[in-house]
Amino acid sequence: MAAQTAPSQQTDRQLRLLVGLVACVALGVLVAALVGVAYTEFSSGLAVRVGALALIIAIAGVTYVRVRIRSTNHDISWTDSAMLVAVVMLPLPWAVLATAVAVTIAKSIHKLRGIKFVFGVAKESITCGLAGLILTAAGGVADRPLDSLGPLALAYAGLVLADDLIAIPVLALATGTSVKDRFLSNLDLTWASAFVRFAVAVLALAVLAEEPGLLVAIPLIVLSLQLTYRGKLRARAERLAWQQLAEATDAMNVVQMETVLHTAVRNGARLFSAETVEIDVSLDGAQQLVRGTHQGITYHGAPDEAAVDARTTAVVPLIGEPDGERVGELRLCFHVPVALSEREQFTLRAFAGALCTAIRNATSYAQLEQLAGQHQHDATHDLLTGLPNRRRLQLEAEDALDRRQRGRGVTALLVLDLNHFKDVNDALGHTAGDQVLITVARRLEEAAGSEALVTRLGGDEFAVLYRGLPAPALAQHRAENLLAVLHEPVDVDGMPLVVSAGAGVAVAPSRGGFVELLRRADIAMYQAKRTGRVVAVYAREDDTADRGRLVVGGMLPRAVAEKEFTLQFQPIVDLAGGEVIGAEALARWQHPDKGMVDPRSFLEPIERSGLLTAFTDAVLDQALAGAARWRELGCRWPVAVNISPRSLLDRRLPALVTRRLDDHGLPGDALVLELTESHTVSQLDIVDKVLAELMELGCAIALDDFGTGYSSLSVLPRVPATELKIDRSFVMQMENTPSSAAVVRSTVELGRHLDLLVVAEGVERDSQRRLLWDLGCTAGQGHLFAKPMPLAEILDLVGAGDGTVRLAEPLHDPKAVVRLPAKRSPGRAARQSGPTGAAGGGRVSDSTA
Repeated sequence: MAAQTAPSQQTDRQLRLLVGLVACVALGVLVAALVGVAYTEFSSGLAVRVGALALIIAIAGVTYVRVRIRSTNHDISWTDSAMLVAVVMLPLPWAVLATAVAVTIAKSIHKLRGIKFVFGVAKESITCGLAGLILTAAGGVADRPLDSLGPLALAYAGLVLADDLIAIPVLALATGTSVKDRFLSNLDLTWASAFVRFAVAVLALAVLAEEPGLLVAIPLIVLSLQLTYRGKLRARAERLAWQQLAEATDAMNVVQMETVLHTAVRNGARLFSAETVEIDVSLDGAQQLVRGTHQGITYHGAPDEAAVDARTTAVVPLIGEPDGERVGELRLCFHVPVALSEREQFTLRAFAGALCTAIRNATSYAQLEQLAGQHQHDATHDLLTGLPNRRRLQLEAEDALDRRQRGRGVTALLVLDLNHFKDVNDALGHTAGDQVLITVARRLEEAAGSEALVTRLGGDEFAVLYRGLPAPALAQHRAENLLAVLHEPVDVDGMPLVVSAGAGVAVAPSRGGFVELLRRADIAMYQAKRTGRVVAVYAREDDTADRGRLVVGGMLPRAVAEKEFTLQFQPIVDLAGGEVIGAEALARWQHPDKGMVDPRSFLEPIERSGLLTAFTDAVLDQALAGAARWRELGCRWPVAVNISPRSLLDRRLPALVTRRLDDHGLPGDALVLELTESHTVSQLDIVDKVLAELMELGCAIALDDFGTGYSSLSVLPRVPATELKIDRSFVMQMENTPSSAAVVRSTVELGRHLDLLVVAEGVERDSQRRLLWDLGCTAGQGHLFAKPMPLAEILDLVGAGDGTVRLAEPLHDPKAVVRLPAKRSPGRAARQSGPTGAAGGGRVSDSTA
C-alpha cells in the first residue's frame, strides 16, 4: 500500500484537535448534569422513566444505518427522536445522563474505540443538553404535547442543527470536502427524515401523555421506524452510487491518456471513498503509474516497485475484452482494512471495465495520432535525407512572402543542382549516389544555419530559403559561402568524390508568389550552368520564358475549330520592272476577344500541338481559294504557303495538297511550298518520299529564311527546291554590314549556279532594292512594294490593272539597253507557259526588259 501522505497526517491531527474540543464541551455538560441530579428528587417512577428512555435511546443507537466515508464508517439513527422524548419526560440533568449512558452502551455494542467512541458520546450529550435548554427557555411542554408544538419544534431543530454543526466539520475534514458541500449533501433527505422523526417523537409524547404505561412499547416502534428509514436511505445511496458511476465513466470518454487516468483517479477516490487510488498501466509503450486522491494527482510517472498491502488495498485487474489483454491494475488504498459491500464490489468492477476500455481507446488514439504525425512529417520531408521537401518549402516561402509584405526583410531562394551526379549513379550505383545526397544535405543544413530552410526538391536538386535578409545583395554572398562547403570531397566506401554544383539565386518578386520565385531561381541556376559559374543571380534579360505562349496554346483548339485563322497576302515582285510575279500567304489570327494575335506567339505552339495538320489544311484551303480567284481575273501567279518541317513527317501531306488543289480546280504549279531549314528537313530518309510526291504534283519548293537554319549547304543539294528566299535580317543589314552583303551575294551566286530563283525578303527602301539588283538578286518582297493585305485588296489590284500588276516603277527605261553585271542570270524560267504577269504560269523574274 502506498505510504500515508503528509496531507493525510495533517488531517488526522486536525481531527484529533476538533474531537478533543467537542469532548471538552461534553465533559462540561455532563458535570453540570451530575450537579443537577444531586439537587433533583429521585423516585421509583423517575427511575422507571430513566431506564425506559435510556433503553429507547440505546436501541435507536444500535439500529443505525451505516455509511462509509473512506476508511471511516458513519452511523445514522433515530437517537434524536428518543432524546427529544427524554428531554420532555425527564428532568434535564437526568435526560443528559440517560443519553450519555445509552449512547455509551450503543457504541460499546458496536465495538467502537478511541476517537470515534469519544466523539459519538460527546456529540449526543451536547445536543441533548442543548435541546433541553431550548425547551426550557421556550416555556416547557404543556400537559398535552400537541399544544406545545412550537417549543418542541424549536428544541428539536436546535438538536438537529447542533448535531450537524458538530458532526459536519468533522466529516468534512475527514473526507477532504468543504463544510458547505457536506451541509448541502442530501439536504432534502436530511430534513425530510428529520421531520418524520420529529413527528414520531411528538406522536410518542402524545401517546405517553394519555397512557404513560405505553412507554415500554416505544422501543419497538422506534426499531420499526429505524429499519424503514435505513431501507430508504440505502435505496437512495444505491441510486446515487449508480449516478456517480455513470458520471465517472462518462468523464473518461476522452482520447487523451493523461486526462483519462487523472479523471479516473479523482472520481475513483470520490466514488469508493478511498484515501488513495492508483492506476498502473502495463501496455507496451504506455507503461505508467498514476496515484492521487479525490483532490488531485500526487504522482504520475514510471511504475514503482512498492509492495501492495492486500489487507488495506482493493486490487482489480484491468483486462481487455474480448481478447483478454492485460491493461494494468486499479488499486483502492485505505488506511485500515475495509470490507467493500456487494454493491461497492459490483460498482468497482463496472468502473474498472469502463476504465480499461478508456485506456485502450486512448492508447489507440495515441498510436493513430503518432501515425498521423509521422505521415504529416513524411508529407513535408524527404525520406532519404530527412530535409524538408518542396511542399514544406512552398508553405514556408508563402509565409515568408507574407511577412515580407509587412516590411520584415528580404526573402530570397537559392536553387542548386549537383554537377555530373548521374555519372556517380551510373558508375558506382544508386547506393553511392544516396550517400552523396545525404552527405550534401547534412553539409548544407549545417552551413546554412537555423535561420535558413534547406530543402530537397528531388533528384540532385536542393533549395535554400533565406528569410528576413537586410539587403538583396546578401543573398548572393550567403549562397557563395554555402556552396563552399561542397569543396571537401565526399567519402563513399573509402573513395573520395569531388562534388560541385551550379546554383541560382532569386529575390522574391513583387508579384507571382512562390511559384514565380522558384521559377526565377531555376532560370538563374540554369544560367549558372550554361556560363560555368558557381552562382548566378536572376536577371530579367536572361529570362526567355514566354507565358503568353502557354495561354495561346490553350486557345488554339477552339480557334481551329471556329476557323478564326485568316490569310493576308504579300506580293512578290520583279526587282527590275516592279511587276508582281507571285504572292505569299501569311496566316493571321483574329481572336474574338483579344483581337489580332501576333503570329510569333501561335505558330510555334501549333507546331508542337496535335493541331498542325488541321491548321495546314485550313491555310492551304484559303490560299488556293485566293489563287483561284485571281486566276479568274486573268493573273496566273502562284501562291506561296509556309509549311512546317514537321508536316514533312506526315505521309498524308501529299494527299492533303492534292485534295485542296482539286477542290479549287488548280494545277500543281499554282502552289509554292516554302520550307524553313531545320533538322527535320535534313533527315531526308524520312521526308524524301513526301517531297517526291509533292514534286510529282507540280508544286514548287522554296527554302525560306535561307542561311539561318540547320546546315543550309548540306540540305540544299538534296532538296528539290526551285527557289531560295534570303532572310530579312541579311537584307536589313547589308547596306551597313559587309558580312551581310557577302551572304546576300553568295546566296545569289549559289542560286544562279543551281538555276534557282532568289527572292529577298524585307525590302523596305529603294536603296535596298537597287543594291539587291546590283548584287544579282532579281525578285523581292517587302513594305517598299506592299504590306500584307487581305484577299479583297489583292483582287482590287488585279482588277484595276491591264493584265500586269506593277507595284513599283522600273529601275530602267524599258527601251534602254541594260548592262548586266558579270555572271548575271535572269533566273530560272523552267515553268514558263506564258509571259510574265497575267499569262505567266510560273514565278519568273525576267530582267531583260
